[in-house]
Amino acid sequence: MELRESVAVVTGASRGIGRAIAIELARRGAHVAVNYERDAAGASAVVAEIRDAGGSAEEARADVRDVEAVHAMIASIVERRGGVDVLVNNAGILRDRSFKKMVPDDWSDVIATNLTGVITCSHAVVPRMLERRRGRIVSISSFVGQTGAFGQTNYAAAKAGILGFTRSLALELAPAGITVNAICPGFIETDMWRSIPSDVQATLLARIPLRRTGRPDEVASLVRYLVEEGDYITGQALNVNGGIHLGG
Repeated sequence: MELRESVAVVTGASRGIGRAIAIELARRGAHVAVNYERDAAGASAVVAEIRDAGGSAEEARADVRDVEAVHAMIASIVERRGGVDVLVNNAGILRDRSFKKMVPDDWSDVIATNLTGVITCSHAVVPRMLERRRGRIVSISSFVGQTGAFGQTNYAAAKAGILGFTRSLALELAPAGITVNAICPGFIETDMWRSIPSDVQATLLARIPLRRTGRPDEVASLVRYLVEEGDYITGQALNVNGGIHLGG
């Protein structure tokens, strides 16, 4: 897919991995809708950075848990831009604690944002992609969805659900030439990583065969590849995690 003059929606794009993806797609010529829920200042800063570099972007507020808000956001973009060519499902939250101590809201909030949000956003764009027989959907899962992790039963269930959803949707959309893939990052150098105490960081780094964290731009580069050059790649879960999923 030629990104120039394409339209991309990146959810949860006001910071971290989402920010890097939005900037990378815009750098390649896409008009990027920078979705956010609460961080208006962050989204505005991303849009300004893209525009300052000569790219095209807009802020797009919607809570991915809100079906009506998501469909309204996509409808507005389609009305003004003619369609959505690329959807990157990146929005996600954490509510970590052991399953014994987990309360219902810890479970429902994570599933609603990290899994149902992916389904809702995809459902909003798929009919339009099918009409045009053109589209790319990339969802950000996690190695935790493959391996599990202590204190993350809710997060692991959501991220594993993305993988099953990706494979099934890829089968449905392949006849129209629309690809659907997932990326499974490991520990990436974001605010979330920086909030972890240094002694815990050291323990986690020892589990990574490459002995370092990843960078947001490394995830963004793979998204860009799948969108621009991944015409024959669909239904895949691609790892960007330094080998931590290998369990060495």
